Amino acid sequence: MGFLRIFAKIFFLFVLVTVAWVGLYRFVPVPFTWTMMGDVIAGRGVTKDWMPLSEMDPDMARAAIAGEDSRFCSHHGFDFKAIAGAAARNAQGGRIRGGSTISQQTAKNAFLFQGGGYVRKAFEAYFTVLIEALWPKRRIMEVYLNIAETGIGTYGANAGAIRYFNHDASRLSPTEAGRIAAVLPLPKKRAAIAPHGFVRRHGNTLSRRVSTVRNDGLDSCLRAS
Repeated sequence: MGFLRIFAKIFFLFVLVTVAWVGLYRFVPVPFTWTMMGDVIAGRGVTKDWMPLSEMDPDMARAAIAGEDSRFCSHHGFDFKAIAGAAARNAQGGRIRGGSTISQQTAKNAFLFQGGGYVRKAFEAYFTVLIEALWPKRRIMEVYLNIAETGIGTYGANAGAIRYFNHDASRLSPTEAGRIAAVLPLPKKRAAIAPHGFVRRHGNTLSRRVSTVRNDGLDSCLRAS
């Protein structure tokens, strides 16, 4: 009984702290992440410049939806169709693909570290449930677009826009937004400025999909009422 009592207290404290942590980040910009800490330890430094979603060009969020999570506005944190599709493709061999939603990526980036296998995945799922319960979709996207890596030592769409295009993210062409979104899956190996190969092709594809996201209402949960 003593062990169960201690376990129950630890579990209750964990839930209390994490709920308070997630609740705080609903209103306060995420100041730092474990991924950023990794860059600091590696001596690369960190460049970030928080921009509210209301000030960011809406094509940036549309490009992210087009590239990362087309059902962002309709799922509740997990896109089981995308997960099943990724598993089927991976079973066929070739480049490993994930089925993580923007919500899952936000949970990982804001509260956890990269890697970690199934243990980290379990915590990622837990934090995904929390942010979907405690944050509106606009806040999830806002946090995602401000803490996702957009280059080596560069975090957020705004810092990425300044780095690659010499202006902030309040005005982005569909091409610029698409190229930033194309960098998101592998930010330490890709660059949006003068891109070539996959980044150019994928970025151009995403820039064309921006209008589809807008016209089909795939960003409806992000539009100001």
